[in-house]
Amino acid sequence: MNWLILIIAGLFETAFAFCLGKAQETTGKENLYWWSGFAVCLFFSMFLMYKAIAGENGLPIGTAYAVWTGIGAVGSVLMGIFFFNEPATFWRIFFVSTLIISIVGLKFVSE
Repeated sequence: MNWLILIIAGLFETAFAFCLGKAQETTGKENLYWWSGFAVCLFFSMFLMYKAIAGENGLPIGTAYAVWTGIGAVGSVLMGIFFFNEPATFWRIFFVSTLIISIVGLKFVSE
């Protein structure tokens, strides 16, 4: 269950990065909505990260933090490619792929 909570926390990290990107592109009231979305996503990301590591059955902090930031990093790169017209070069995709392999590897070697 803690792994599922951690994955959801990572998705909220991606969401708050997306909200920051959209906040850069907007002004006025719409900008306020994106900043509010950022704050909500940040809260849930941090709270769920805490829940994944808390208690005697919690995940190790080093592994959980690496996976959490990895999910956020991969998600942010993909959001940049699909929503912010960032380039999808061979090397970007290659290194994102190695990051995904590393995240999966940490899951398999963790107790």
